[in-house]
Amino acid sequence: MIIAVDTNILFDILLPDESHVLNSKRLLDENALKGQLIICEIVYAELASQFGSEKETKAFLSDTGIRLVNSSEQSLAAAGERWRAHAKNRKPFICPQCNHPLQLRQRVLSDFIIGAHALTHAEQLLSRDRGFYRTYFKDLKVKG
Repeated sequence: MIIAVDTNILFDILLPDESHVLNSKRLLDENALKGQLIICEIVYAELASQFGSEKETKAFLSDTGIRLVNSSEQSLAAAGERWRAHAKNRKPFICPQCNHPLQLRQRVLSDFIIGAHALTHAEQLLSRDRGFYRTYFKDLKVKG
């Protein structure tokens, strides 16, 4: 089984986030026994921001058994299509006091790349951001 890992699971362990570290560590350990853990380029870049060098990033990935799998054209196209649908369907929020339209936070494309990469290169995704993935990637199995 191939299992993709979202950045938030790794950050919970690296930073560490007291409210999520134990669950995220358990998820990684359990799923490492079930199959291969992978990340896409976005997760790699976000992860690399926490290390002093590429060598340290690679050492962490080696120690955890996580492998970088480059995105395919298929996964990038799927990310773009789903992001476009998301952006097109966003309706502005109208301020109740002044009736001025306000645009609510729009998801960044990188979240869609992570989801589409998991959908096309893995059988499931480990993430704490399950609500987002359930909304835009109903066909992706998400654990977290």
